[in-house]
Amino acid sequence: MFNLSKVSKPIKSTLLVIIVLVFAISAASVLIYGDHFLLGSYEKLNNDDVKYVNSAKILLNKHTLAYNSGESPSSFIMPGMPFVLSGLMLIFGQGEAAVIAFRLLQVLLQAFSVYLIFVIANYMFNSRAALIASIATALYLPDYFSSGAILSETIFRTIFILLICFSLLALKSNQTKHYVIVAVLVVLGCYFKPHTGLFPVVLFVLWLFNKVSWKTIVKHTAVISVTMILLLCPWWIRNYVTFDQFIPFTKSAGNPMLLGALINNNAPAKPFFDAHPEYVGADRASLFVGSDDAMAETAQKIMKYGFTYQPMDYLNWYTIEKIKGLYLGPYYWRTVFDIPLALVYTTHVVAMAIGSIGLLFMLISAIRKRNIPYMLLLFTLAYFTVIYVPFVAFSRYGYPNLFLIFIAGAFFVDRLISNLKHNRLEAIAKP
Repeated sequence: MFNLSKVSKPIKSTLLVIIVLVFAISAASVLIYGDHFLLGSYEKLNNDDVKYVNSAKILLNKHTLAYNSGESPSSFIMPGMPFVLSGLMLIFGQGEAAVIAFRLLQVLLQAFSVYLIFVIANYMFNSRAALIASIATALYLPDYFSSGAILSETIFRTIFILLICFSLLALKSNQTKHYVIVAVLVVLGCYFKPHTGLFPVVLFVLWLFNKVSWKTIVKHTAVISVTMILLLCPWWIRNYVTFDQFIPFTKSAGNPMLLGALINNNAPAKPFFDAHPEYVGADRASLFVGSDDAMAETAQKIMKYGFTYQPMDYLNWYTIEKIKGLYLGPYYWRTVFDIPLALVYTTHVVAMAIGSIGLLFMLISAIRKRNIPYMLLLFTLAYFTVIYVPFVAFSRYGYPNLFLIFIAGAFFVDRLISNLKHNRLEAIAKP
């Protein structure tokens, strides 16, 4: 799969040029603009990026994983980002050099992802579609913003792409070693974004579609489960020792769930507060008082009220509007080389439209031919979309999934080119 020996030399040379250009342009961007990509302030600690840096310093100096908790232990986030940043701080010091090193690491991962996207598209379709996907990825400016941001999206996306690569391999080879690697990548993804944890459900559905024997399904399930348990044990032990309770991932779902329950970020209608006088003040702020569990309970109350008394509004909010929140706008929160958001937004919408057509074509082909690789891509995109439905949904969370849409778009463009060539040859052949 990763061996491109059967790919023509011109295409391999073009791919290499694309990868080198992506690395050079992205490196220039993060080195020139630096903290232009910061979303918060180191003094105020008012955004995730600066909080991650602060957590890394506390982890290095106090050996405590803290986040939004002063220097006290926290279960608010998974440890991936603080561990990566603290590792770089151990090498480069706790100043600007470590942040620069982190950004350059993301630049390297961005360039590597172009190769991985080529590998997937080449495996699923052909080298021309793979090159189209690589070029589209190289031209997509939010990737360059993501490399400059001190957030988990670039690292997680790389893990995610690798997960798709090895899932394709595992489904084809049926070998235990490939499923072990898949399980390792799932857990690695969990250490940055815990919603990755249920990804094996996608594989289970595909085993059923592929009519894999139950004996084999049980074997693969056991291999994946044992591997995941072993790799997550250190985190579970840390949480139990620190908080005296079993916390599988984080204890922070309440706030994003509550935010996700508020249509357009507005408080529910007055009758909701009449029915729930416990929210003193009867306004949006009163909903966010209390513990994380209390906010999760509030979100459930709002959903219950909404689907009872405003079913169409809430159905629309939890379907169409959530998908729009994830995919309609680009993850482009700071400009790259002063290129305005309006231009990036337009190109993003065009890319999403082409990708959506590609997804439709892939769905039709997957149904007709029982194409397992196509099903993997489609079910994976569905899983990583649906998993956000209960929570706040915006472009940052949808961004890691976009490579799947780009691959689908490349599939459509490649088919379009083939059809145009075929029609032209037919026209020439006619007397």
